Amino acid sequence: MTKKYSVGVDIGGTFTDFYVRDVDTAQVRLLKIPSTPHDPSEAIMRGFGEITADGSAQVVSLRHGTTVALNALLEGRGEKVAMITTSGFRDLVEIGRQVRPDMYDLQLDAPLPVADREYRFELDERTLGDGSVLRQPSAEDIDAVVAEVAASGVSACAICFLFSYVNAGNEQAVADAVVDSGADIQLSLSSEINPEFREYERFSTTILNAYVQPVMARYLRNLKEKVAASARELPIYVSQSSGGLMSLDRAKQFPIRTIFSGPAAGVVGAIEVSRRAGVPDFITFDMGGTSTDVCLVRRHAAEVAVNRKVSSYPVRMPMVDINTVGAGGGSVVWLDADGLPKVGPLSSGAMPGPACYGNGGQEATVTDANLLLGRLSPGGLLNGSMQLDVDAARRVFEPVAEALGISVEEAAHGVIDIVVSNMTRAVRSISVEKGYDARDFALMAFGGAGPLHAADLARSLGIRSVVIPPAPGILCAHGLQSSSLTDEFVITARIALDGEAAAQIDAVFGRLVDKAVGWFDEEKVAPALRSVTVAVDMRYVRQNFELRIVAVDGQSPASAVSAPDIDTMKARFFAEHEKSYGYFNPDDPIEIVNCRITATVNNEPAANSGEPTNARAVKRETRWRDVSFKRGAFIRTPIFARDDLEPGTRLDGPAIVEQLDSTFVLFPGDTVRVSRDLSMIMDLQS
Repeated sequence: MTKKYSVGVDIGGTFTDFYVRDVDTAQVRLLKIPSTPHDPSEAIMRGFGEITADGSAQVVSLRHGTTVALNALLEGRGEKVAMITTSGFRDLVEIGRQVRPDMYDLQLDAPLPVADREYRFELDERTLGDGSVLRQPSAEDIDAVVAEVAASGVSACAICFLFSYVNAGNEQAVADAVVDSGADIQLSLSSEINPEFREYERFSTTILNAYVQPVMARYLRNLKEKVAASARELPIYVSQSSGGLMSLDRAKQFPIRTIFSGPAAGVVGAIEVSRRAGVPDFITFDMGGTSTDVCLVRRHAAEVAVNRKVSSYPVRMPMVDINTVGAGGGSVVWLDADGLPKVGPLSSGAMPGPACYGNGGQEATVTDANLLLGRLSPGGLLNGSMQLDVDAARRVFEPVAEALGISVEEAAHGVIDIVVSNMTRAVRSISVEKGYDARDFALMAFGGAGPLHAADLARSLGIRSVVIPPAPGILCAHGLQSSSLTDEFVITARIALDGEAAAQIDAVFGRLVDKAVGWFDEEKVAPALRSVTVAVDMRYVRQNFELRIVAVDGQSPASAVSAPDIDTMKARFFAEHEKSYGYFNPDDPIEIVNCRITATVNNEPAANSGEPTNARAVKRETRWRDVSFKRGAFIRTPIFARDDLEPGTRLDGPAIVEQLDSTFVLFPGDTVRVSRDLSMIMDLQS
């Protein structure tokens, strides 16, 4: 009998993670394979080879989280890109908002646009704010600018006209002319990428999309061809920064939507775990080999940001509000000019990796520090299949210790303290700095290195409860399996909330519903699986920034959605304004500036996985090793296998719990219990 598998794949800086679910039984298999940065699809195909090795397995769905677009942007590896814009506005993306990146750094300049000035072309056209066309570009002018773009040798072109979010006719005319010319140029239209007001952010987002579009298209085309060799007609979905999925073709068209693809999937997986564990309010702590991602979740829902900066460039796109810091297991230890140690953001990556991996790494890293302190097993990672070299870790730490005048073990503790401090600042930026007390939340620790540092980070924040998911090192890949196919549609419409607002709102949402239904039909989604979320961006009149207010959440069927009630919207706006700014005034005039519909394909219920629910006594540990939990002391510590810990199990620290994808450190005095869903809930001593 052929087994059918749905596969979630998340590519990290060090490992590529696989969450493999049997479609019929919901039984799960986990894989971790070293990443292949030169060609990420290589690691995916190696995983496919293991999954289908026995000849009786068939992969029927692939859900993919990727960092290809993000890495191309961060490393400046996008391709030469042109921009066609309204006459007189070629420098808008360089002038920006005239705000310095750092008001106290007089030497730091804003980054130059990825489209060089010589590749920014103007067209004599003009659309007004009401959508009327003041100047229609002539066919001769369009052909001339298209010829200039083709002669420039660019691989991609962004078309960005004023007020095209109201009337996209001129943008579409130019795009059609480029296609008709036969030029091998990929196109990004601002009216499709970000059809909202605020020209600078819209233009910037569109140019960045064009910049990474050829790189992403090439990668996805290569992946599809390789996958087709072993699984023809396999549907491939790509994770979006918003936490949803999109088809392969839309990922080629909108690669900017994948910038935070993997981390967003991790938040989705964490929310699913939180529902099963009964923990509604928590902070995610996703520590991998290269970086740490944190996100605040309230009532099982993550905050969504629209305006973000990526590599100092503004991106206006719905994204899970994640803060990232360069602190991972592979983060490199270095000495600053003042002789003090620093950790990260430089990472040893997958190759050569930390020195203890034995692949030629010559610099001390966080993973080497954990190995020296006994927190990681010398027997290796991945259930012992990846050996770790203690002598190599000690060798690279000796120069650091000598420079500081301390022992190797003290240096290792210092490195752990520094990386925890870096991560603490990241958590405070999404909690304390936004008016939340981190002590009111649990900490959800995942990623390959998250459980190693969970207790240290929680203590530094005053958090008393930590949740470790059943498969913490694979949670981003797990989240891909929990994600839904989604798309968002937006219309900018300034509507004053007065007596005439209802009719205007009805008209706008009628257009949005038509767009959502059209997308559902295009994706061939069964009516029973369709649902939509309705939101509006609202502000007081004369305010500069708006707040997103969810008016209808997850309503089905999509075609039956009606415009939200005005009084309900006002009440929610007042509550959100008070939360964000500390006050609200019910008498000040309010306006809507954007109306949004998020279309979602509901996942079909999965089969019962048959997870054990009866507690039994934990198997007596058979392994011990010396572990250092504080400076100057090593304690003989029991080592447990995660597979032996069933629901109801309780452990008192100190202890180490090891599993395929991660290692969990339980400090002396702390306790951990295994919940019904196989999560570990750690209670910290004060």
